[in-house]
Parts: sequence; C-alpha cells; structure tokens
Amino acid sequence: MLETCLLCPDDAGLSEAARLLDAGGLVAFPSETVYGLGGDARNDRAVARIYEAKGRPSFNPLIVHLADAADIGRYAYLPEGFDRLAGFWPGPLTLLLPLRADAGLSPLVTAGLAKVAIRIPAHPVARALLRAFDGPLAGPSANPSGRISPTRASHVMDGLGGRIEAVLDGGPCAVGVESTILDPEAPPVLLRPGGVALEALEAVLGPIGTGGDAAKPSAPGQLLSHYAPRGRVRLNAMAGPDEIAIGFGPGPAALNLSRTGDLVEAAANLFHMLRVADDLAGEGGTIAIAPVPETGLGRAINDRLRRAAAPR
Repeated sequence: MLETCLLCPDDAGLSEAARLLDAGGLVAFPSETVYGLGGDARNDRAVARIYEAKGRPSFNPLIVHLADAADIGRYAYLPEGFDRLAGFWPGPLTLLLPLRADAGLSPLVTAGLAKVAIRIPAHPVARALLRAFDGPLAGPSANPSGRISPTRASHVMDGLGGRIEAVLDGGPCAVGVESTILDPEAPPVLLRPGGVALEALEAVLGPIGTGGDAAKPSAPGQLLSHYAPRGRVRLNAMAGPDEIAIGFGPGPAALNLSRTGDLVEAAANLFHMLRVADDLAGEGGTIAIAPVPETGLGRAINDRLRRAAAPR
C-alpha cells in the first residue's frame, strides 16, 4: 500500500506533483467539476494504474486534460465550427474528437477507439498543475469506479488513499458535477450532460441529439450504474420513516440540495450531499431524493441520480 501525500497547491506542492507525474505516479487534482485522478496520458503504465486504482473497466475511456486549447491539434483533429465551441473553454465542456495517428497517447486512454475526449479545465490549481507538468493528463474522477464522485480532497483520500501517490488539495469544487461531453461532428450529439447546460450549447450549435451506449461506451459517464452510494436510492420520492431524505426547494429535509431551488447550488452540493446521506443510511439503507427539474443543470443532476439509483 502506498503512502498518499496531501499536497498544498503552492509552488512546492505543484512542483512535487509534477515530479510524481513525470515518474509515472498518480496525483488527484481539483477541477471546477470534481477531483480528477491524473496520470501521464502518454505513459501506458501510468494509465494502466489509473484503471487499477479505480477498479475501472478497461473498455471505459478516459478524458485527456490540456492546459490550453492551442494544444489540441497535437492530439486530435479540430471539428468544423470549433471557434463557436472554444468560448466554453476553459470550462466544464469535453469534446470527443478524432484522434491523430501521431498523437503519442497511450491507447488505453481511448480504450482503443478512434476518438479521444479532451477538455481544458478552468480551475486555477488544475491549470497550474498542467503547466508545471507540461503534458497531457488522463483524468477520470478520483474515486473507486461506480461510486460517488469526489468534490473535496477528503473524499479522494477516503476512496483512493493508499492507492495513489498524492492529492492536491484545492478545496471544494464549484460546479460539482462532471463536464458535459459532446461529439461535435455533424450532427452534434450530447453524450453526457454536465456542467455546461444543453441549452447553452444549442444556442451556439442549434439542435443537438443525444446518444451513448452503456454496453460500449464511447466516452466516460455512460455506464448504466454509476455515482452510486452503498445503499438504495429512490428518486422523486418522499422519505419514509427509516429513510434518509435529500430535499430540493423549501421543505423540512435536513439535507437539501438547495432550499431556494437554485440548480447551480444543487449541482455543487450533489455528490457531497449523497456522501453525507450514504453515511447516515449505512449499508442496506435507503436515500429518498426529491424531484429536481429536468432543465439546465438539472439535466446533469438527474442523469447522475438515475445512474446512482440503477440496479447494480
């Protein structure tokens, strides 16, 4: 078992994190969405260790994080109309793009597929780490596969402590749900709702279809069961006497995603609230979650909740 170090995001901490990544180690880092588990996307062993540490199936591809949109052309071909999408970066948007034959990425990153998922994170610590490392980082969520995503350094330590070299502590994540994943090739397809609302993308691109195959995922976050606590989750439900309630909007529930009905606040609170409820419910308990509107960030929230409630 490894000794997992908790690093401050200062110059010394960033330098140590970059050194560990250069040596093939794994470093969890904050982004505006959730904490990612970073490894050198060019290093087969480092990427294989990401799958091993998470217990992630090898057919489920990873997102590559870059410091700047200008770097994308080294690894993928840019889509027609890219300039219209570049305004969402840095930020919580991932594009699934045709992989260059000379990209130099480990084939494990794409699970052997012909496209690669790329994003430019906005979090200052993530950006500082990418600059210090000066290379592409494979970075799925820093949690055991299928379980609740981490939005705080303590969540990472709880799930992956002893399996990775270090965690850069950048505080709580502001967005709280993973990035939106879009295949922009005509016609564009939404593969995963996330931190950029579908309505915002359609305002730029026009109508966007939806797709994704849980049996053969082309991008992360498409597995039927995902983001799951230990116990049962009931959706659009009032809690029974022995259940833990998570509310939305005004109401008596002690745990509430947003008492004012603010979807941005609800997204930021989602995974941490699920963790608190999971601890209260315990093994075999039930969490009952109030309805959340299926608009804006509510689409991403409900996607995560449906996968958390799916049979395992």
